[in-house]
Amino acid sequence: MPAGQSKLREPLSRERIELAAFEVIEAEGFAEFSTRKLARRLGCEAMSIYHHFPSKAHLLDALIDRIMAAMPSPPDHLATRQKLRFVAEAFRDAGLRQPAFFQYLALHRMNTRVALCWLDRTISLFREAGLSDEVSARLFRATGFYLMGAILDETNGYARGPSALEPVSGEEIMRDFPSVAAAAPWFQTPEHKANFDYGLAFFLDAFDGEIARSRKDQPSL
Repeated sequence: MPAGQSKLREPLSRERIELAAFEVIEAEGFAEFSTRKLARRLGCEAMSIYHHFPSKAHLLDALIDRIMAAMPSPPDHLATRQKLRFVAEAFRDAGLRQPAFFQYLALHRMNTRVALCWLDRTISLFREAGLSDEVSARLFRATGFYLMGAILDETNGYARGPSALEPVSGEEIMRDFPSVAAAAPWFQTPEHKANFDYGLAFFLDAFDGEIARSRKDQPSL
């Protein structure tokens, strides 16, 4: 490159803006995210972003869609229980990749077309197993409660949350709160995946139980 010639700036695109938005959110936290900071990261004026996204809300919807569109579908050859585990683990992986943004995703209604596609595909796993629409909906919601809570806790929750100004010492906990002390080793970070799998198994067992009850209640021909 001749001396004095500046490198051409990469043109703005929806994809470049979205990827940079994730970078800003994960670096500074979702609460601190703004189009001004995004523009600084991109090396442009904030108004340039609005040529691609009319508002910050439009951009956030696009980030939701980018995550949900990348969510893999379970292989067809798997049994339904294994398909549900596949979906749950894929959702957890998405949360671990974008932990700061997951605070927003966890509370966002799945009502864009891309998100609805994932939602419809996931609920269909319950229905295809022969469960009624009511049981499918209730099991999906219960499993969702677990997934959202477990992933939020792992990425943004208890271990990273605020602490008492003068927390009780480890020695006092051992002496006065023996059940807390006994459980403590399984609250540590290395146990997150094991705890996630343990809780998920409860919901998959409930799913299997509903399948068995549904088949038992069906009239014989």
